[in-house]
Amino acid sequence: MRRGADVDAALRALARLMAAFHARAGRGPRIAAEGGREALRARWLANTAELRLHEGTVLPAPTAGAIDRLVTRFLDGRGPLFAERIDDERIVDGHGDLIAADVFCLDDGPRVLDCLEFDDRLRFVDALDDVAFLAMDLERLGRPDLGERFLDSYVEFSGDPAPASLRHHYIAYRAGVRAKVGCIRHAQGDPAAGADAAHYAAIAVRHLRAGAPRLVLVGGLPGTGKSTLSGALADRFGAVVLSSDRIRKELAGIDPTRPAGAAFGQGIYAPERTEELYAELLHRAEQLLGRGESVVLDASWTAAPRRATAAELARRTSSELLQLECRADAGTTARRIAARHGDPSDATVPVATLMATVADPWPDAVPIDTAGPVGDALERTTALWRDAPGRPAGAVLR
Repeated sequence: MRRGADVDAALRALARLMAAFHARAGRGPRIAAEGGREALRARWLANTAELRLHEGTVLPAPTAGAIDRLVTRFLDGRGPLFAERIDDERIVDGHGDLIAADVFCLDDGPRVLDCLEFDDRLRFVDALDDVAFLAMDLERLGRPDLGERFLDSYVEFSGDPAPASLRHHYIAYRAGVRAKVGCIRHAQGDPAAGADAAHYAAIAVRHLRAGAPRLVLVGGLPGTGKSTLSGALADRFGAVVLSSDRIRKELAGIDPTRPAGAAFGQGIYAPERTEELYAELLHRAEQLLGRGESVVLDASWTAAPRRATAAELARRTSSELLQLECRADAGTTARRIAARHGDPSDATVPVATLMATVADPWPDAVPIDTAGPVGDALERTTALWRDAPGRPAGAVLR
């Protein structure tokens, strides 16, 4: 790594080696208990307690507090995810200390030495946690791209369905452990360890922010481009899109591309059917958020009570809430509505006009101008997505 050598082939071979190692690794109730959510929480708490002792000297003052807040939110809301990891036997007797310095690239393939031996329990980890250690170390060495490719290869060989948020979380955990070690070494008289600790802590915060599950409401009147923006945002960040137009017709047993032939407030658009739709949207979102996925909800969100229910879901699942209201001028929306063919939406210009008259004000949303190229709106929402985990609870992004 320090010489800038091409290690892609070695990393792919290593990913295959680790997947095979984990496939035959020890498992069982005693091992699984150490890889569960509460065991992970306890290890995090021990790390952040040590980090707090070095704030203002080795680390910037908010570091431990930021880590603790982000870790707590992730763990609190991801009970189903960690339960599934145990049920799927993803907790193994692993290596425990997989860093670049212990991987030797030989002519006949990589060799991995120096597993963690002084405490067996620290080796009982989620298999993804085990390999995330090396991904973190590659990032420390200036090549986060190699870390990503290594984990991609590992997932390919192991068939691990873990969400991206869990990858981020385990990379952050490994960086947090090394930050703690750096702080201790600095206190013992190693001045260079302080810079290392700060670097590791920055990696931890960065991945905790990136991995925080988001619940994103993308709303607006018909023709404002909310479906286009929802899809683009989900593609960029690997989120799941739930479309109100598609799910409404799914609930009614109608092909999404077939017109429903109902007027405003009638048929499948009757108030009781719309309530059923939003309840289903939020039910599906809750299942996904609990498993660590970020969710983009593409709907009009014109009713304040429904937005309040969504905000309560974000609170209950300890997820970051982002509310976006798409806006475009009347001429643009009319042209878009007229150009639709085979689209799940049945909205017409008169329907859009009626919806505007009954829409509740949305003061908590960030207005997004969608009249121009989708790339412009995507860049604006990308910045909001990335900033969401860093804002104080209850703050409204602008």
